[in-house]
Amino acid sequence: MTLDTRPSAVADENPFFEAWNTPFGVPPYGRIRTEHFLPAYARAFAEHDAEIAKIASQSQPPTFDNTIVALENSGRALQRIDDVFGHLVGTDSTDELLAIERDVSPRSAAHWARIRMNEALFARLDALHQKRDGLGLTPEQKRVLERHHTRHRREGAALAPDKRRRLAEIVERLATLGTSFSQNVLADEQSYAMTLDGEADLAGLPDFVRNAAKAAAEERKMPGKHVITLQRSSVEPFLQFASRRDLREKAFRAWIARGDGNNKTDNKALIAEMIALRAERAKLLGYPTFAHYRLDDAMAKTPEAVRNLLETVWKPARVRALADRDEMQDIVREEGGNFQLAAWDWRYYAEKLRKRRCDFEESEVKPYFQLDRVIEAAFFAAQRLFGMTFKPVDVPVWHPDVRAFEVTGADGHQLGLFFGDYFARPSKQGGAWMGTLRDQQKLDGNVRPLVINVMNFNKGEPTLLSFEDARTLFHEMGHGLHGLLSNVTYPTVSCTSVLTDWVELPSQLYEHWFEQPEVLKKFARHHKSGEPIPDALLDKLMAAKNFDRGCQTLEYISSALVDLDLHLLHSADGLDVNAFEKNTLDRIGMPEEIVMRHRPPHFGHVFSGGYYASAYYSYMWSEVLDADAFAAFEETGDIFNPEIAKKLAQNVLSTGGSRDPAELYIAFRGRLPTADALLKKRGFLDAA
Repeated sequence: MTLDTRPSAVADENPFFEAWNTPFGVPPYGRIRTEHFLPAYARAFAEHDAEIAKIASQSQPPTFDNTIVALENSGRALQRIDDVFGHLVGTDSTDELLAIERDVSPRSAAHWARIRMNEALFARLDALHQKRDGLGLTPEQKRVLERHHTRHRREGAALAPDKRRRLAEIVERLATLGTSFSQNVLADEQSYAMTLDGEADLAGLPDFVRNAAKAAAEERKMPGKHVITLQRSSVEPFLQFASRRDLREKAFRAWIARGDGNNKTDNKALIAEMIALRAERAKLLGYPTFAHYRLDDAMAKTPEAVRNLLETVWKPARVRALADRDEMQDIVREEGGNFQLAAWDWRYYAEKLRKRRCDFEESEVKPYFQLDRVIEAAFFAAQRLFGMTFKPVDVPVWHPDVRAFEVTGADGHQLGLFFGDYFARPSKQGGAWMGTLRDQQKLDGNVRPLVINVMNFNKGEPTLLSFEDARTLFHEMGHGLHGLLSNVTYPTVSCTSVLTDWVELPSQLYEHWFEQPEVLKKFARHHKSGEPIPDALLDKLMAAKNFDRGCQTLEYISSALVDLDLHLLHSADGLDVNAFEKNTLDRIGMPEEIVMRHRPPHFGHVFSGGYYASAYYSYMWSEVLDADAFAAFEETGDIFNPEIAKKLAQNVLSTGGSRDPAELYIAFRGRLPTADALLKKRGFLDAA
């Protein structure tokens, strides 16, 4: 949507100052204007400060109700603004919204630092925590108390005043740096467009890539042209099919140089400062490094446990990737190429190798993966597993392309609303993610969630997806189910408010259902003829499921190890980010033909905020869980086994963060998993 920037007649017109009488209580996007956010934030910060002061200063001894429940009920107005604003910045940003983000981000960080470091408030939390076993709390209440206490302790509430002041300065500065980082990456992505001039530049590109490039040009007011952007959905297919090696190199170098241009949008100095501040933060809190601090509140617990998992998978993946590289180099020679395979060649020659080894190409499969049918498939699997139905509804949305669905459960009761924002546009940040405009909770009624999935597919007529694109849609839908099926009382542990290395279990687990022939035969139909995908092609697709998995695994693990190593630094004095990246990659033996999935200068997971800092490993940690979890279905011979699905819903998807993740997994599976299931899933057992 384009926000209305006209001045309001009176402040009372601000929709954030009133109840929303929209269908299902969704944000009234048609009435929200850019100018509404700053006044709304100012009022919400003040209201929240007053609420916290009242809780912290009350004379009555602390109880669960007058302290924890009061905290859970505080800040509702601020949360509502944050949900809308953060989502708009990510999906439909404008210069005005980005300016507000630069203003609000450090103010918000300072606001939360004051709350988390409030000495009187922490004294109440600590008193309750010390006698928690004698309070007669339910397991969820005990977990909520523990999370509040842990969060305040880890934010410095127990420190001396001078250390709290310094920690607050660090938190505020990190917020500013993270915002600058993400806006720099977005600026680099928005400013780049490689124009393809004529048939020579389009050589090798199938129709779906050409059509997407044409649409990208039209979106940039360049009719009759073709444009490649730095959106992953644009540049990766170009690298996969373009026969012009010089243009592949040009696009690839621009892609991996986001945030690394030695110009005003360069992120390397920001990274060095963030690493230094995070290291200082950890020391103030009594940890040797930021990685130790971050992982202490995760399933992994220690950097050593993380490194052990990553290196266990790295070794067989590297063996597989090097073997693939050698075969691709053979193809280069056979075709008369007098050059060594480079990183910008990998996807192009991998496609040739797939044709040779598996007897099919991506372009043969893609016509069977129409976006609408893949969405239907995701809804179908949710219906079979959990009895969920998705019905289109007409509600306010932030962009005309957004789709909205009312979701009901097997008993016919509403579970929430689901929004799908599937198409790339210049105003949207790259990547794919799940979010909420409202979390589920029962503290003040049966509040149902508003769940969002965001993608960046190239819009077409029709929109055709690659196998990986379709898998991504299922991945985000898995996060969506985690939000929609949430069934807890307290907001703190609702939906996806869980430990980082647990949060990817529902999403990665749901990917498995997309890969099942039972689903593909039903929904993989040719976009023109409607014919189902031929059995022979489906068999080839299934046999090639792990094709190029060696490279993909190295791309990921190298990113996770660089993340870990950066945050194991005791200081960032003299840190040269690019040299550090190279040293780490040299140490682990990264093939020069493969590049990290996320180089530090555009590693938004880690530097656009702190959620995945020292925790990018979480995807693989969760993959150990998801591979074993899906085996629970396979062992029964029914991928939709109702008893296993019920246990999954009860112990994983509906529980949010209300219990310890290890306890939840054991309740579902009866035991914790080993890495063997992951190695089998990725096809590495024979290379281990």
